[in-house]
Amino acid sequence: MSWLVVHSKPREEERAAQHLANQGFEVFLPRLRQRKRRAGGWRVVTGPLFPRYLFARVEVGEQDTSVIRSTQGVANLVRFGYRLAEMPGDVIDYLRAQQDPMLQARAEDEWPHKPGDRVSILEGPFAGLTGVYQMPKDEQRVLLLVELLGRQNQVLVERDAVA
Repeated sequence: MSWLVVHSKPREEERAAQHLANQGFEVFLPRLRQRKRRAGGWRVVTGPLFPRYLFARVEVGEQDTSVIRSTQGVANLVRFGYRLAEMPGDVIDYLRAQQDPMLQARAEDEWPHKPGDRVSILEGPFAGLTGVYQMPKDEQRVLLLVELLGRQNQVLVERDAVA
């Protein structure tokens, strides 16, 4: 089996990865956490390590690659002439090993915390404090119970800022 390099449509890496996974392909989309300036402040955002590129594991010659090309979010497969670009498995293994495990868990929507879990806040005005995870507020934020000024307060925190 080979890892093919898939070129996605602009900002549709997640969609392409999800649809390829739904079709039974093993997919790897390496992610990176970085600080970006947003709305007058700095935020930690998670995005693709290689924008517009992801990897799909395929049995070349046995599986029809046209299915990949026609998947939502996919622009095309990377080729060198008529040959499909393949990524060695050991490079994929290395990228997976170097990636923050929390990013992979979030990428697979396997939020590691359950209500009542003690968590640490990594970023923002409450950085360094610990709290109790309550529930998700939306896709990017979670509700925590944090002790401030001698009492328990509900605090809304970016999902990426919690460990």
